[in-house]
Amino acid sequence: MSEVSETTPQPVQAPHPGGPAPHPGAPHQAVPAPHQGPDAVPAPGAPGSFPAPYPPFGGGAPGFPEAAVAPGFPEAAQPGRTPLAPPAPQGPFAPQPPHIASVPQIAEAGQPGPGPQTASAPQAGQASPGPQATPVPQAAHAAPAPQGTQGGTQGASAPSAPQGAQAATGLPRTLQYRFDGPEDAPVLVIGPSLGTTWHMWDRQIPELSQHWRIFRYDLPGHGGAPAHAAASVAELGDRLLATLDGLGVQRFGYAGCSIGGAVGADLALRHPHRVASLALVASSPRFGTADEFRQRGVIVRTNGLEPMARTAPERWFTPGFAAAQPAIVEWAVQMVRTTDPGCYIAACEALAAFDIRGALGRIGVPTLVLVGAEDQVTGPAEARTLVAGIPDARLALVPGASHLAPVEQPAAVSDLLLMHFSTAWQQDTSAAIPVLPHITAPAAPSTPFVPVAEIAPAAATPDAVAPTPDDRYEQGTKVRREVLGDAHVDAVNDTADAFTEDFQELVTRYAWGEVWSRDGLDRRTRSVITLTALVTSGHLEGLAAHTRAALRNGLTPAEIKEVLLQTAVYCGIPAAGAAFAVAQKVIQEETTPPA
Repeated sequence: MSEVSETTPQPVQAPHPGGPAPHPGAPHQAVPAPHQGPDAVPAPGAPGSFPAPYPPFGGGAPGFPEAAVAPGFPEAAQPGRTPLAPPAPQGPFAPQPPHIASVPQIAEAGQPGPGPQTASAPQAGQASPGPQATPVPQAAHAAPAPQGTQGGTQGASAPSAPQGAQAATGLPRTLQYRFDGPEDAPVLVIGPSLGTTWHMWDRQIPELSQHWRIFRYDLPGHGGAPAHAAASVAELGDRLLATLDGLGVQRFGYAGCSIGGAVGADLALRHPHRVASLALVASSPRFGTADEFRQRGVIVRTNGLEPMARTAPERWFTPGFAAAQPAIVEWAVQMVRTTDPGCYIAACEALAAFDIRGALGRIGVPTLVLVGAEDQVTGPAEARTLVAGIPDARLALVPGASHLAPVEQPAAVSDLLLMHFSTAWQQDTSAAIPVLPHITAPAAPSTPFVPVAEIAPAAATPDAVAPTPDDRYEQGTKVRREVLGDAHVDAVNDTADAFTEDFQELVTRYAWGEVWSRDGLDRRTRSVITLTALVTSGHLEGLAAHTRAALRNGLTPAEIKEVLLQTAVYCGIPAAGAAFAVAQKVIQEETTPPA
């Protein structure tokens, strides 16, 4: 059963008792037909789409009370609907063991983890959970709690902690999460977009939780989750698996939006036996360019998250929806404002490095690619790239939706997810995944067992073995692009000819493949040294590019100013003055938020 009801969930008619009164919303319109093509998913109710058409539904959100840290999804007065009842998942995706209200968290290496936690009793006036239900959540979100507590909200008048939500307080190897739905149902994991919380999926929960045990998680530093930044999409996936491992969840379906979709695709590539079925919502095999996301990190580092919050509505919603639903727009803005800036920047860096275009053919699980027709962030072109690369993937184009399609067109998204997971979940995809033959010879006692479908870490290269020239060139190209940016490196390569190409290869191989790639200094420190050396030598023609690099490497404008003041003392006032003029122009260009 769902956490929000102790009886079988019915079509949403009114907000949860104790929630805010619903605000008037635009009347629900029939869902237009998704994109029709050879690999498109038919629209609900379209001829030949489902055995029996069913009426559209309103997708009203559960009535989560507002919390001090991250508000729940605003209510919208929408008509109810009769939900689709897809066949129950069967076969290899049998129901997971019943969820116990709390589990021991995964401890850091070498540190003992806390013991099992006990679920607190329902508060006075609270409905008792049914035989398979967890207690009713009392707050919109789990905020960071003092060490040793399970979670909570701040302020004397704040509601009590949501008993269905867990916070991985102080443990960077796990994620903050919550469950909805029957404890004995198969688990469906749902991942959020950058800058949002698990509440972006509120309007899908009433439908999906009737058939699956819904596991939602927050990104680090989002929605009050502990601010332990993750350096890559793969690290986010590892933390998610660590959290699920602690709960005893081995096999699951996965749906994710934007960076949440990237996590799902990464898991399907690295851990295919864990993922039963996959839905990529507003996702991409490569998100824009690395320069764009590193530039976003520079802006946040300099100006905070207000520029991202201010421009979120135009990135996430169509103009008509934003004008008609001001409460939802404000809710979205507040989600961004309450995000930890360092974790937001780290997520931008993770997206800058994410690129699975060459690996799409290895995704072997049933995959639905869902995108808003008016998405300007990861639009239909990126969706079609995913469909073209992933074997047997299907495309669903949702009219009247932008990047946050689950919020803007909840009925269409819910119906498409219901149909995809209720059919794909019955297929035994594990048979299509190659399994290594069993080795009968006894293994050496010191050799650890590596499970099939897990990628073992690459063996460390001995220090005495120098990289080959090709290795140095490839590494140098990678580091040079990360530090100076794709645009700069592309411009240099475009102007190279037979006379200069050997020099550019020399610079890439030795300056970037050897010196900049060494572990002895971090990139911030190398930027400080480079800026100083350029001012000292009077080579200001390279100062602009390395001022941009310093910002991308984490130096703030104030720190760059201190570096140039230091050079004024030891290199001379005229040299520093000329450097200030160059750096000032670059800093203004790089740190000015978009209008």
